[in-house]
Amino acid sequence: MLDIQAVALAAILSGVCALPAAGEPGIATTYNTYGYPGLIDMPSAHSRPDAELALNVSHFRNTTRTTLTFQITPRLSGSFRYSNLYELKGPSPGAPVRDFIYDRSFSLHYRFLDETRRRPAVAVGLNDFFGTGIYQSEYLVASKTVHPSVRVTGGIGWGRLGSAGSFRNLLSYVLGSRMDTRPGRLGDEGSKLEAQNWFRGPAALFGGVEWQASDRLKLTAEYSSDVYPQEDGIAFERRIPVNMGATYRLRPGAHLSLNYLHGSELGVNLSLALNPKDPPNGGARDKAPPPVVARTPDAAQLGWAPKDVKGDDLSERATRALAAIDLELHSLRITGDTARVVFRGTSRTRSGQDIGRTARVLTGILPPAIETFEIVPMVSGLTPTQVTLNRSDLEALEYEFDSSWSSYARARIDSLERVVPLPTDTYPIFRPGFGPYLQPALFDPDEPVRLDFGIEARATLEPARGLIFRGAVRKRLVGNLDGSTRPSDSVLPHVRSDFALYDREGDPAIIELTGAQYFQPSRDLYGRVTLGYLEPMFGGLSAELLWKPLNSRFGFGVELNYVRQRDFNQLFGFRDYRVPTGHATGYWQFDNGYHLRVDAGRYLAGDWGTTIALDREFKNGWKVGAFATFTNVSASEFGEGSFDKGIVVTIPIDWISGEPTRDDFTTVLRPVQRDGGARLEVAGRLYETVRGLRGRDLQNNWGRFWR
Repeated sequence: MLDIQAVALAAILSGVCALPAAGEPGIATTYNTYGYPGLIDMPSAHSRPDAELALNVSHFRNTTRTTLTFQITPRLSGSFRYSNLYELKGPSPGAPVRDFIYDRSFSLHYRFLDETRRRPAVAVGLNDFFGTGIYQSEYLVASKTVHPSVRVTGGIGWGRLGSAGSFRNLLSYVLGSRMDTRPGRLGDEGSKLEAQNWFRGPAALFGGVEWQASDRLKLTAEYSSDVYPQEDGIAFERRIPVNMGATYRLRPGAHLSLNYLHGSELGVNLSLALNPKDPPNGGARDKAPPPVVARTPDAAQLGWAPKDVKGDDLSERATRALAAIDLELHSLRITGDTARVVFRGTSRTRSGQDIGRTARVLTGILPPAIETFEIVPMVSGLTPTQVTLNRSDLEALEYEFDSSWSSYARARIDSLERVVPLPTDTYPIFRPGFGPYLQPALFDPDEPVRLDFGIEARATLEPARGLIFRGAVRKRLVGNLDGSTRPSDSVLPHVRSDFALYDREGDPAIIELTGAQYFQPSRDLYGRVTLGYLEPMFGGLSAELLWKPLNSRFGFGVELNYVRQRDFNQLFGFRDYRVPTGHATGYWQFDNGYHLRVDAGRYLAGDWGTTIALDREFKNGWKVGAFATFTNVSASEFGEGSFDKGIVVTIPIDWISGEPTRDDFTTVLRPVQRDGGARLEVAGRLYETVRGLRGRDLQNNWGRFWR
């Protein structure tokens, strides 16, 4: 039957996913029933727009697939699929029929040739290369537009896509007879990279035609090379290898397809897509930026002696002006013709805007004799960067065509050699918060959607510079996170696999209760020490050092922790399990927003290994990435899934609301949560704290300087 919870998830996301966007000219490339660019069941060679993130839900008799697909680059897309399968044949001849399973699988689709007047687009793909192997297949496909409204597709498939009308593998004529046989799976743990099977065994042809009947309606017919070997004859009856479908564009980014499959079944396919590059409502709803107040040519040049003006009229006026645009003044000091201002910004992704607005506020407050502005953004008591601007440049560039680039080229950006002093009356600072929270758990082995909704009280107290106390308490109002009944069968210490017990007993729960001290030992070096209830499952001591040169793509950090497992009720008690853990971490920044992080060290279960994470981050703070952890725990010890891996999606709240805030929503999609490769979660780690004010991150955010 149709998975109601998966459809509910699609409905929840549709309000965000179906965003205003440009129309889709020509023949629309849509998502197939497996959730990647294709016809109906079969793939095509074209791609969706760069950076698009799509949720696709398809259903026909006894099969429901929910797929999250991200267009990683203009040519490469990746998909994570969660399938509900009823009445499935066993994995080997004679094995009993499986009444029901949840299956998780990954796909990659790479377009290596673009379509031209003479040449089709050509793509290659891998299906279920990490997973149980039910959908394991590979393909090479070409698509060509033969009329402004007609496109034809043809391809060759292996594995499951080589099971209907198969013939000898053509690669065997080039690479030898070993390509004629497909070795099969090497084990039952799942999530192994079964590369020995790729493009091997019998092959088969598939193809189809798409007709864009109108700007909203597309009709598709295809010849399928998939015999559905584990479903046919039990889950449904496959009569012919032909599928037909109609796809209707409900609105930009939202498509609904009705399909007639295998000569016997009706199916439905709904896709909802958004692009992180295109915020809803056209962008931010910031307060109006202050103008540059230009000096008159004959303004009197006043002489100013060095003095701290904190508390006098100038400082009070600056405090009020910055507060009006959601910025927080910490100090204003004038020395000769130079003013230095230290302030707290709105968010990491708006650092360029915050600096620009601060500079414009100063032009309307400071006397004409002040020519140089030294602007120092502060975060968690740290001052990673000083930006020096000439007032005359601001006056000259405000209305220039290339004002953002010119202002960046004329600015001087430096690392500070010593901590900038602050007036004694800057602290304490108290920031309370209260509101709703939403905590999802998506695509676990027992349930596609688990979700809790409740209220959260959160507060931050800074009694002195760099000393930060944080606390958060949650009370669930409604949800089903506590509904999991699967007991942990892990042979490792249960550092994560008892999550169901924490969800069931932690109501209300102390999510975080910590004290942290941040400090700067020297230029480009930052430190943090945090003590307390660090996360819902562990508390203890965490210490970190980060070296992040100003203009380098590289950063390096070391973190050491000694923690103890918390009680399941997530209040003040602890369990007996204690463990020292820590990592050395390398960070690399590439072009186009790609970030690579490599962690090496000891994990919570006492295992040693490495985590590799690759993210793509956009200038507005959106982040989509994937990670994999490999430790000295064997696949059999780890259990289902073989090793820890997943997809991470971070959505900045200000992207949705348009209002400036540091908050974001992050969810991790794992095929299964186990104990191997589990890392401690600590709020306020240094790299994410300081990098928005350093080097390439600051440069990337500078485009908002005049906003």
